[in-house]
Amino acid sequence: MGAEADATAQTENPMVGGAPMYADRDIVTNASASPEHTTLVSAVQAAGLVDTLKGPGPFTVFAPTNAAFAKLPAGTVDGLLAPDKKADLTKVLTYHVVPGNIDAAALTQQIQAGGGTAMLKTVEGESLTAKADGGTVTLTDAKGNVARVTTADVRQSNGVIHVIDTVLMP
Repeated sequence: MGAEADATAQTENPMVGGAPMYADRDIVTNASASPEHTTLVSAVQAAGLVDTLKGPGPFTVFAPTNAAFAKLPAGTVDGLLAPDKKADLTKVLTYHVVPGNIDAAALTQQIQAGGGTAMLKTVEGESLTAKADGGTVTLTDAKGNVARVTTADVRQSNGVIHVIDTVLMP
């Protein structure tokens, strides 16, 4: 049972926010099912990125939770959701997306190959710095903010989501 159970466990998607995530659904469909990602989904809709993230990809999305958005200074989220801030919102959101399907194993390999860090070029154009901190992967943004991956390898039909605890800022 041991090895067989392990193989089965690795193919099952983790629950996110108590909601099942299905590997045959796209990023937006799964994120919309998570009660922990309502702010992110609203932001993706406001930025007009729904069709992109429903597209073929593949995309690696570092998805901040509602609690991550709540850690931002008061008024930041409402300000970014304002219609005249669509370009700024798009920049922030695309900073959380890396082209390709980079699962935890591939990311760990990149970090090891980089001598402890991996530079991830985002769709926005700037880079994130990934590091392994104990058993946890951290991402450092251009402003020095550090996000921890709290749930890795949420597989999608068009990529993979890694849930993070901090909003990254370009």
